[in-house]
Amino acid sequence: MNTGKILPVEAAEILNTSPQFVRVAMQQGKLPIGIAIKMSSIWTYNISGKLLAEYSGKDVEKELEQIRKKKVM
Repeated sequence: MNTGKILPVEAAEILNTSPQFVRVAMQQGKLPIGIAIKMSSIWTYNISGKLLAEYSGKDVEKELEQIRKKKVM
């Protein structure tokens, strides 16, 4: 799966939730789609396409293609 970097806002759209929910749930270790690391005072998110697909039950590549296509338009 070659999706490139998946942003919390994109994961939120796939999961039908808010970006803030994705960020906080990842920070608390309650959303198993990747890792959230606090670097000084800023959080960094590494979202795995494979884990997101397993958790959501969706075709993440297809979902991201549609999300990113909407951004361009």
